[in-house]
Amino acid sequence: MTTLDPTPASLPAALAEPIVPVRRGWIGLVFAANLGVWMAFFTPIQVLLPQQIERIAPGDKETMLAVVTGLGALAAVLANPLAGALSDRTCLRIFGREFGRRHVWTAGGAVLGAAALVLLAQQRTILGVAVGWVAAQVCFNAMLASLTAAIPDRVPVAQRGAVSGWVGMPQALGLVLGAVLVTAVVTGNAAGYVAIAVAILVLSLPFALLTPDDRLPRAHRPALRARALFASMWISPRQHPDFAWAWITRFLVQLGNALGTLYLLYFLTDGVHHPDPESGLLVLILLYTLGMMLTAVVAGRLSDRSGRRKVYVIVSGLIMAVAALLLAVAPVWPMAIVAALLLGAGYGVYLSVDAALITQVLPRATDRAKDLGVINIANSAPQVLGPALSAPLVVHLGGYPTLYAVTAAVTLVGSALVVKIRSVP
Repeated sequence: MTTLDPTPASLPAALAEPIVPVRRGWIGLVFAANLGVWMAFFTPIQVLLPQQIERIAPGDKETMLAVVTGLGALAAVLANPLAGALSDRTCLRIFGREFGRRHVWTAGGAVLGAAALVLLAQQRTILGVAVGWVAAQVCFNAMLASLTAAIPDRVPVAQRGAVSGWVGMPQALGLVLGAVLVTAVVTGNAAGYVAIAVAILVLSLPFALLTPDDRLPRAHRPALRARALFASMWISPRQHPDFAWAWITRFLVQLGNALGTLYLLYFLTDGVHHPDPESGLLVLILLYTLGMMLTAVVAGRLSDRSGRRKVYVIVSGLIMAVAALLLAVAPVWPMAIVAALLLGAGYGVYLSVDAALITQVLPRATDRAKDLGVINIANSAPQVLGPALSAPLVVHLGGYPTLYAVTAAVTLVGSALVVKIRSVP
């Protein structure tokens, strides 16, 4: 029986399917880079922006927070796939030296994003906060596009579940470390933004400076025409149905996540009536992270060994839905503790396995970062839709019990739809 070489000699290294397992050092550096970018994403959303907006508009804080985070998410929806498409085409030559196509976007996004956070710290109006957060989102999504492409670029399929577990873990750990940094290590809202800006530079630049980044020969660079570039953002569900179902699954699960997490600080204040909501939020984040760390890498490795992905996604959705229902039926502090641990455990399984699954349904090697950017719309778009749904649910349609019941339903449907994917077991 003849087997096909997954890395034919005609393909450059940048486009070939990787077959050499990545080492621990590479995993550690990409872990740190992702930790930096997720600290920069989530710490402002969960801690710094609510504090800043409450001081500016205390009587309308829920609506204004929804507006600011919604605009930032809209910017992310546009920036991520566009940056990914440009990354796929990057052939950079400086002083006669050619560079790889990914790391320039990682480093540039980190530096400019850190500058945006420093400017955001000085804003005293809702408009200023919105503009600053949009700028930060554009920079960090450009960075995220290149980091996400590192998995299919360099990690073999048989190792992707475990590596995706390590790469997914910073989504929760970044929020924990960011929250500790801005509440226990530094004091003041402005100092918090500056601390996060420094953290992203320290954590992210080593990956861009110290790891390999395959160059893309100009002969293999796709044409850079604006009309064709934007047209390529549409990936036909008829031609690539598994990619389409993977996108829908990711969108619905992340919509559930957006619905359930945006108002956590206000939920502890107005729903649970916690005496110290900010400290309570930190406890929930720590428990969420613990649950995620206990399951992410383990689930990824089990999925790699079995070759199965879908069953893990379905189980993760069930766990997260149960956690949201607990908050809906019993909005009290002890139940919030249990729900946080369950939600983290379910999300850890989901992130590692679903991320590996998605890399197996990408349409073309030449467009990895762009296609993953399209997938990342399913991460970012719920941050636009989530606030638009959350605010009326909380204010007009039953409050937090309704919000968390809807969260459970959306998450459950999203995870169940993974059965529609045919090419991955």
